[in-house]
Amino acid sequence: MKKNVIVGQSGGPTAVINSSLYGVVCEALNREDSCGTVYGMINGIEGLLKGTVMDMEPLERSGELELIRTTPGAYLGSCRYRLPDDLEDEVYPRIFERFEEYHIGFFFYIGGNDSMDTVSKLSAYADKIDSEIRFIGIPKTIDNDLVLTDHTPGFGSAAKYVASTVREIALDASVYDSKKSVTIVEIMGRHAGWLTAASALARKFEGDNPVLIYLPETAFDPDKFIESVRSSLESVSNLVVCISEGIHDAEGTFICELEKNVETDTFGHKMLTGSGKYLENLVKEKLGVKVRSVELNVSQRCSSAMLSGTDLKEAAAAGAYGVKCALEGASTKMVAFTRLPDAPYRIDYELKDVHLICNQEKTVPLEWITKDGSDVSQDFIDYALPLIQGSVKVPEENGLPKFAYRKNC
Repeated sequence: MKKNVIVGQSGGPTAVINSSLYGVVCEALNREDSCGTVYGMINGIEGLLKGTVMDMEPLERSGELELIRTTPGAYLGSCRYRLPDDLEDEVYPRIFERFEEYHIGFFFYIGGNDSMDTVSKLSAYADKIDSEIRFIGIPKTIDNDLVLTDHTPGFGSAAKYVASTVREIALDASVYDSKKSVTIVEIMGRHAGWLTAASALARKFEGDNPVLIYLPETAFDPDKFIESVRSSLESVSNLVVCISEGIHDAEGTFICELEKNVETDTFGHKMLTGSGKYLENLVKEKLGVKVRSVELNVSQRCSSAMLSGTDLKEAAAAGAYGVKCALEGASTKMVAFTRLPDAPYRIDYELKDVHLICNQEKTVPLEWITKDGSDVSQDFIDYALPLIQGSVKVPEENGLPKFAYRKNC
C-alpha cells in the first residue's frame, strides 16, 4: 500500500524556501508508484498538531505550483515551535497520531538549525516506537550556518541582495563630496557572519566601499572601531561600514545590548537589533561627522528582486533529492551540498546524519577574516562568488512581481 507524503516549512523564510517546497512536491507527485497524497503542513508542526494540512496536487493542475517556485516567504506558513527534549512528552504521541490519521510514510521539513532539531527528535521517537516513517530535513537558511554542508539554500540569494544593496548604498553615499560621512549598514547574523561577509562582493576595486566589515566571529572593540573609522576617513570621504547584528565585545556582550535591553524569542535566542544605531551615535559623539545607520532587516530574506539563479536551482534540487533518497529507504538525514574541487563550480548532493547537524553552528573560518577583524579575505570571495551567479525572471502582473498566495485552509 502506498504511503502519503507530508512536507512543512519552519523558521525564518528565505527567497528560495518555496523552491525547495516545489522540488519536494514535484518529485513526490511524479512518483505515483510509490507516493500517495502529498500534503502540506500549514504553519509547520504547529499546523500538523491542529490538523491543518492541505492537498498539494491541485496546485500542480492549476499551474500555481510553478508560480510557487519564485515566490519568496513560506507558502505553507512557518512556525518556531520547539519540540520537547523529553521524548516521553505527550506531544509526540499526538504528532504520530496525526501521521497515522493521514497515512504518512514520508516526512520532509524545510528549515534551518532548529528545524533539523525537529527532524532529529521525530526520528528518535520513531525509532523508539518502531515507526517506519522516514524523516528527511531539507536545508534552508540565509545565515549559512548549518554544519556538514558547503552552503545552504537561501544564502546565495540573500548574499546577492546584500552585495547589490550595499553597492547601491555606496553609490548614494558618494554623491556629495564636500563633507566626510559614515554610513553603517547592519546585516543579519547572530553568531555567524556569512551574510555580512557577502557585503565584500559589492566592491568594484581594491579600497572600494565597504571599507570596513565586522563579523561576530571576532571580538569587537568600540575604541578600535572609532580609530579605524577615523583613519579610513582620511582616504575615503564617504565611508561605508558593514556590521553583523550580532557583533559583541571580548566578554561576549552584544553591542546592541549597550543600547537597550534585548528581548528573546521562543527558542531563547536574543532578538538582536540596534547595533548600527549604537555605533551611529558613537561615531557622531567621537568624530562629529555626518553619520547614518541602515538596517537591511527582513528585506535580506524576502526579496525576490535579486534571486540567484544558482540558489534557486539548488534549492529545488535539494527538495527533489530528499524525496528520491527517502523512497530509497533513507531516514534521519539532511540533504547536504559538497563542492567539487575542479572548476567551473559544481556540487554533489548527499545525505548527512541529522543528529550531527542540529544544535551545531558553522561560522566563518577565522583564517578568512583579517587579523584586525575589519575585513574578509579573498578566500571568502572565491567561496561566495559562485553562489550569487545567474539571474531569475520572476513573473509579473501589472508591473509588479506575481506571487503565489495560499488560500485559507
